[in-house]
Amino acid sequence: MSSIHGSCSTASGRPPASASSPVTWRPSTLRPGGSSCSSTATPRFRRSGSRSNSAASARPRVAAGAARPFERRREQMESVKPASVTLEPPPGRGGEIDVKCVGISKSFRDFWMRPRVRAVESLDLEIRRGEIYGLLGPNGSGKSTTIKMLLGLVAPTAGRIAVLGRRPRDVATKRHVGYLPEESYLYRFLSARETLDFYGRLFKIPTRVRRERIDRLLEMVGLDAVGHRPVGEFSKGMQRRVGLAQSLINDPQLLILDEPTSGMDPVGARQIRDLIADLGRRGKTVLLCTHQLSDVEDLCDRVAIMFGGRIRAEGHCADLLREEGATTIHTPALSAPVTDEIRDLLARHGIGPVQVERPRRRLEELFLEVVERARAEGLQTSGAKAGGPVPDFLRGDESGGSAAAVAMPSPPATMDTALIDSLVGKHADGTPE
Repeated sequence: MSSIHGSCSTASGRPPASASSPVTWRPSTLRPGGSSCSSTATPRFRRSGSRSNSAASARPRVAAGAARPFERRREQMESVKPASVTLEPPPGRGGEIDVKCVGISKSFRDFWMRPRVRAVESLDLEIRRGEIYGLLGPNGSGKSTTIKMLLGLVAPTAGRIAVLGRRPRDVATKRHVGYLPEESYLYRFLSARETLDFYGRLFKIPTRVRRERIDRLLEMVGLDAVGHRPVGEFSKGMQRRVGLAQSLINDPQLLILDEPTSGMDPVGARQIRDLIADLGRRGKTVLLCTHQLSDVEDLCDRVAIMFGGRIRAEGHCADLLREEGATTIHTPALSAPVTDEIRDLLARHGIGPVQVERPRRRLEELFLEVVERARAEGLQTSGAKAGGPVPDFLRGDESGGSAAAVAMPSPPATMDTALIDSLVGKHADGTPE
């Protein structure tokens, strides 16, 4: 009896069960689409719960109306109140306060919002109107961070700031602030005249007034003959001159200068120093940040030296530099016998040793003298020429005509004491918050 052997399979592709291996196929374990699979089959393994539910149950919930972590941190930072302050200015020029900082600190945080660098710590600063104030310190002492907070570019972590009687970030404040950064960030393809016109448009200065100011500023910095050339063709010193003119285009009340004479030759540096001194005499407030200590000695009314984010010394230059243990007497040139008699006289009074020396000229004075002699002979250079006088609109003269007047709100002539009190953290009666 013959038999036919062959292979057969079900619709699902599985071989049928043989008698020697009794296997019962359960429909619940087959995939959908099989001949004996039910559409309502349950999965072989069941999860205790979905991932979204387990993650939601593990994540802490914030109650309705409660502050989130970032909001709580902000409230803690804003809750820091500075110590009580007095608004009485120290003796000196002017009585109005243009810049006042009370207990300001600035900490830069990492990705996890942990304090990484504390650039400024509990800084108190006060600059009066018409004062030239020098801010000194080594690299990394916090000078640039302080300037950025005064400009409203960086918010302090703690403390209060008032600039021209207002908050630094107010538009009304920025209208009356001029800033020359350490590096002149200028558009290289624009000419010097186009650069000043661009910034004048940002301040919405009328066209006629803007053009007149540009002419006067270019003459002041000695670039009126090369104002048509692209800024990219200028030397670093000439670019600094353009940057200085740009910082004065809006006739600011507060002028912040960061290394204004960097890259300039001694002639240009001397002109810039004369300009800064003239602006101070005209009632402008100047904050000067520089490493040229000779500029600070010649210009500044008061000086502050920063280190580690704090002010370590502050006062008038004459008081800080006075040497108490010595006396200097300047006389015309003395002969050797007269010098010997003076030595004997001082020795009889127990004063000695005595140092006698002839005064020396500064190298800068010699350099300027040589340049002036060369110019008197008719020699010229291809760069910037000697600067002109300070424009009328910067002097505050009414003789400048109607072109010097711009429809721009002026800074308050007298500081609003109540507003400053609110900014630095005091009540109307003078008591601290």
